[in-house]
Amino acid sequence: MKTKLDIAKNWLPRYTGAKIDEFGDYMLLTNFQNYVSKFADKFDCEVKGEGRPMQTATNSAGLSIINFGIGSANAATIMDLLIARQPKGVLFLGKCGGLKDSTEIGHFILPIAAIRGEGTSNDYFPPEVPALPSFKLHKFVSDRIIEKGLEYRTGVIYTTNRRLWEWDDDFKNYLRRLGAIGIDMETATLFIVGYANQIARGALLLVSDRPMFPEGVKTEESDQTVTQNFVDLHLQIGIEAMTEIGGKGEPIKHFTY
Repeated sequence: MKTKLDIAKNWLPRYTGAKIDEFGDYMLLTNFQNYVSKFADKFDCEVKGEGRPMQTATNSAGLSIINFGIGSANAATIMDLLIARQPKGVLFLGKCGGLKDSTEIGHFILPIAAIRGEGTSNDYFPPEVPALPSFKLHKFVSDRIIEKGLEYRTGVIYTTNRRLWEWDDDFKNYLRRLGAIGIDMETATLFIVGYANQIARGALLLVSDRPMFPEGVKTEESDQTVTQNFVDLHLQIGIEAMTEIGGKGEPIKHFTY
């Protein structure tokens, strides 16, 4: 295995338990096993990769979902491995912390960009390269949200490698100065590595906590409430948006980089 593509073709099946040709042209990415389980139950399809680093399922329409785990290193890994399949579009269904008063739990965010605070993306491009989604993919997601009579927020997401920072007042003051609307651990990495690999990508984030306030820090109980009230809708919007793109057969990328 001398090339990046050689390695990816070997490792994608090894990490997921699925053959390359079993993946669809369009994909949902997530950090959570229950998203994959719900997807598989909805479409009566098999979950592969149990006991492996990543789990996946693909429905009869050619839409796949992959749970790649948590953090920017895992986000970079899956976006590199996906060159073995070269999907036509990838949408990340993640959760984030709301950083502004206008972002309440249960709100959806379509980020217009992400701040590269994680460091992982520096292995792909210099820091001055912005982490951006594919606009047309986000347009499909936006249309599905509006059709359901729902609101969503746009803004910049701050992506960090720090999992435990909610106690750090200096870091919170730094976030306030940046003006980011939310914080997570994957979005910037997914955008940058997707750009590096010429994979059309987007993110639909669910606000799951409000970590700038002590009473808003995520707990086991609060996370279960978010799951019960909002996860099914989050997943459904992602399924509908990516299925619509596939059904229309419209190219998401219009430029060659």
